Order: sequence, then structure tokens, then C-alpha cells
Amino acid sequence: MAAPATGLNPQNFSTLLVDERDDRLVVLLNRPEVRNAIDQQMVDELHAVCAALEQTPKVLIIAGTEGVFASGADIGQLRERRRDDALQGINSTIFVRIAKLPMPVIAALDGFCLGGGAELAYAADFRIGTPSVRIGNPETGLGILAAAGANWRLKELVGEPVAKEILLTGSVLRADRALAVNLITEIHEASELMAAAHALADRIAGQDPLAVRITKSVFHAPAEAHPLIDQLAQGILFESQAKFDRMQAFLDKKSDKKAAKKPATTSEQEKN
Repeated sequence: MAAPATGLNPQNFSTLLVDERDDRLVVLLNRPEVRNAIDQQMVDELHAVCAALEQTPKVLIIAGTEGVFASGADIGQLRERRRDDALQGINSTIFVRIAKLPMPVIAALDGFCLGGGAELAYAADFRIGTPSVRIGNPETGLGILAAAGANWRLKELVGEPVAKEILLTGSVLRADRALAVNLITEIHEASELMAAAHALADRIAGQDPLAVRITKSVFHAPAEAHPLIDQLAQGILFESQAKFDRMQAFLDKKSDKKAAKKPATTSEQEKN
């Protein structure tokens, strides 16, 4: 059964290409003239996407256009920002919002995925890429720090030693190294990247949506909330109709398989 439409109008976006489907939303970062650098307009449009997905939860696939995910924040705008702009957390606020979306977020990475672009990818639940991926945080070389999530998310994703290598030396990882440290989990040729992202979304779509939403929320709960939050969440799911329907379907299928394997009786053999 198709989920309700989010109500997003693709015509309302100038920095994003938006494609809504029954169970997912595909968003392409689309500022190819600056390698999809993230500017204020793109941030505002991503907020609109989040608002829609918070109201009508669907899987989100984020990718770039023309062989680039996102080269980072728009340096022209970043150069002019001052203390008060930093305190607003312009990029960190939208990346936190993306990370907290009810359903999983898949980042399909190609080419440059640097600075703010990398931090956007870190906010996703899944990151897959192509052989040409270049991912990292060169902010210290520009006299700033990666303040939109990398300083705390990256350590959770790849561990402290690799995170420090990326953050303190400006290292940019190639696809094979990113795969080895689990920063990305799959590598596909560029022509197959979106198909792979949709295949991952299909696997998510095969699960119970409520169970997926609650599992994501519990997974990201602080350590002190466990195990109570797990028990409360399970209590909710134990009362859902999907739990009864899916478990009954499992038992019926198991019963059918068992019946199919049962040896024929003597009377049945005589009939044959």
C-alpha cells in the first residue's frame, strides 16, 4: 500500500531535484556550477524536505548531480560569515534534523564529498559510493573546524584514530579506504549507484515501517535510556496489528513448508 504524498512540489526547489515515490523520496543536490556546494538556499530547501518527511515519513535517498555529491559549504558565503553566524549552527541544525528523520536516510556518494558535504553524508543512516568517491574534512586547512557534525559523528563511525587523521590532517579518503574503515558500506560503478540505493531502500521497504521507525529511534537513544526504552518500544510494537499479521504469515509459511516435506501416507502412495 502506497504511503500518502508529502505534498512537496518539485517546482518549488531551485537547488534540489525532488522525485517522490510511493515509499521513498529521492533528493539530488543540484548546483553543478559549484560542485553542489551547500549554500543557504540549499539549507532552506533541505529544511522543507525534512518538514515534509517528518509529517509523512518515507525513506530518503540523497545524491548529487553530474558526478559530485557535494564539494562542501559554499566558500563564498562561508568567507563572509562571522561569530553570530557560527552560533546559529546553520549547517549543523539541518544535518541534525536529517539524522533524526523518522525513516532511514541513504546517502549515495559520487566524486567529491568534502567538508559540509561529508558532514551531510555522516548524518545519513547508510552511505554507499562509487570508486571515484573522495570523502573527508579539509576545514583546518581553511582556518576553521568541521563544526556541523564531523567532530562527534565521525568518531562514532570510524573510531578515534581515523577520525583524528581526517579532522587534524585534512586527509581525504578514497573509496577503497572509506570502505575499509566502514565510512561507506558498498562500492558500485557510477552507472549503478542509484540502482543500488533503490535496492537498499527496497530492503527497508520490505520491513514493517513502524518497526523500522521505532528501531531507528531506540538505536539513537542515549546509553542511559536503555534498557527501559527498548522495553517500552517493544510494548508498543507488541500491540501493533502488523506484528500479529507478519508473525502469522511467518507461521503459515513455515507450516506450508513442513506439510510439503511430509512423506506421503500408505494410502496416498497406493493412489499414485
